[in-house]
Amino acid sequence: MRGVADLPTAMHAVLLEGHGGVDRLAVRDDVPVPAPGPGELLLRVHAAGVNNTDVNTRIGWYAADVATSTAEASGEGVEAGGWAGAMRFPRIQGADVCGRVAAVGPGVPPARLGERAIVQACLASLAVEGQAPWLGSERDGGFAQYVVVPSADTYAVQAPHLSDVELAAVPCAYGTAENLLVRSGVRAGERVLVTGASGGVGAAAVQLAALRGAEVVAVAADAKAAAVRALGAGAVIGRAAPLPVVDVVIDLVGGPRWPELLAALAPGGRYATSGAIAGPRVELDLRTLYLRDLALLGCTFQPAAVFAGLVARLEAGALRPVVAETFPLARIAAAQERFAEKRHVGKLVLVPPA
Repeated sequence: MRGVADLPTAMHAVLLEGHGGVDRLAVRDDVPVPAPGPGELLLRVHAAGVNNTDVNTRIGWYAADVATSTAEASGEGVEAGGWAGAMRFPRIQGADVCGRVAAVGPGVPPARLGERAIVQACLASLAVEGQAPWLGSERDGGFAQYVVVPSADTYAVQAPHLSDVELAAVPCAYGTAENLLVRSGVRAGERVLVTGASGGVGAAAVQLAALRGAEVVAVAADAKAAAVRALGAGAVIGRAAPLPVVDVVIDLVGGPRWPELLAALAPGGRYATSGAIAGPRVELDLRTLYLRDLALLGCTFQPAAVFAGLVARLEAGALRPVVAETFPLARIAAAQERFAEKRHVGKLVLVPPA
């Protein structure tokens, strides 16, 4: 291993000790600093974003027998609540990372030392048969002062106009949103409906769809309408409002209103999802699907090209991530409680001790 001088042996980190409430998050200052193996980097974490997946994993919402909304899930009695099944605890969560390369493992060029970088949350280089582990889920993530990540999934970012906190808002939310738009083939001039448009992924989808020249109809609470419109939405409608006819639905909500989303699609329309905070089980009339030639797309795996394109947008200054608030890492419980209130627009970001 090659690295900068004076690397510590212990670090501040947050350990998820099991499924349940925020009391399962243990803030520690004695966690061993990991060492990078072949093809890996050690990043000094400067900032780490908070995402739905962090909360969903903690409350065990991904378990197959959980049918409630994320607001109703508690994690009590759940044994296999990770999205790949049973979790290995303790786990350091955190899919979003912005930091600097502090050490490199065998096979990684020493020239990478000192790079400011972000990590693709979907670790595409480790994919097996189309399934990839996610940072902070199947392996330790960014809710710590240091994290080991694959070099191939770590992208240097030449964007001095963006802060570390802004870059930490990118990997999970913006990577997911970009993948939804790529998979559904959103084009200039098309009308795109985005549900949950004030959240991290939703706000990113609004921005990225508008950059493509699409006409964006965003679904958000009335109190957030002005902020969402400022992201590029042509129209913002309430959560109970009638839905217009659209070419594409980008859905992060699911729940009981799901049949209305399909009914809003024009013939040949595309529906893409990467979330279901209002409930994972929905009712589908197959006649709606086949008589109107609709396409349904589930979007989790992200090819490397998707993330590379996103980094290019950041470096070109075409995209500015939206950050609602920052918290010290030690206040992760407060950050996740604020996240669950759903009163913010954009991302909440944690900052580890210097």
